[in-house]
Amino acid sequence: IVMAAEWRHTPVALKILFADAQADDKVLFEKEVRMMATLHHPNIVQFLGYARTPALTLVIELFPEGSVERFVPREKPGQKTSLRFCIDMALAIEYLHSRQPSIVIHRDIKPANFLLTASLRVKLGDFGIALDTGESDLTASGMTVGSWLYMSPEQIRGEEIITGQADLYSLGCLFYEMLSGGPPFQGTSFPVIFEQHLKEIPTPLHINVPETPKSLQDVVLQQLSKAPQDRPFNARMIQGIMSELKFDWEEDEQRYQKELSRLRIAFDADPF
Repeated sequence: IVMAAEWRHTPVALKILFADAQADDKVLFEKEVRMMATLHHPNIVQFLGYARTPALTLVIELFPEGSVERFVPREKPGQKTSLRFCIDMALAIEYLHSRQPSIVIHRDIKPANFLLTASLRVKLGDFGIALDTGESDLTASGMTVGSWLYMSPEQIRGEEIITGQADLYSLGCLFYEMLSGGPPFQGTSFPVIFEQHLKEIPTPLHINVPETPKSLQDVVLQQLSKAPQDRPFNARMIQGIMSELKFDWEEDEQRYQKELSRLRIAFDADPF
């Protein structure tokens, strides 16, 4: 469970695994703690401490705005705010995939695992099934791990070798949902959803959201390519495209405000 608490006079969140948990869950929890203690980035949930008694407890920063999964339906952010969220998410993945000497593949990218600070910075958490490529994989070989709506085709097939491209696919599913209001593939059961991930092409974003810039549509649909090699080379490429679009929007806004200011001055100076 996750609960709010106070630690050293600071509001925090506690992730607790009780003593009656399965042995495998305890091993994965310990692995998550070790991994999080090594991760330091503005878009990664901050690790604050760990305790073994009375129960296995992970101490992390508190997120007053909750998860993206809850925030987006509640607040309905506009496209500019959604783009800023997407950039934060890409930055988190870029950090994980560029670590040395071994990268980290999250393997469970979904809205519930992205959390929002009070200033609405997005941070990635929940590294329970994440894979450090420099260590042995604690999940069974050929086992399907991830979340149905966001799982890459290679994860669904239970392929032994999963690369960072799987995270980029899942991130594409999330971006698609952020921009259109729903995930690219939906259904009443996991076999139906899995079949779509493996074989179906998602509805182009412009069909439901015609105002979406073409560069944004293109990169999201490229992320949703069935073959890993057809997806963007890395998260930095995705973040770069989105940041350039954000910069263009900010420039447009600045030009608009300058023109508005000029017109106000002209209007105030007009003696009629």
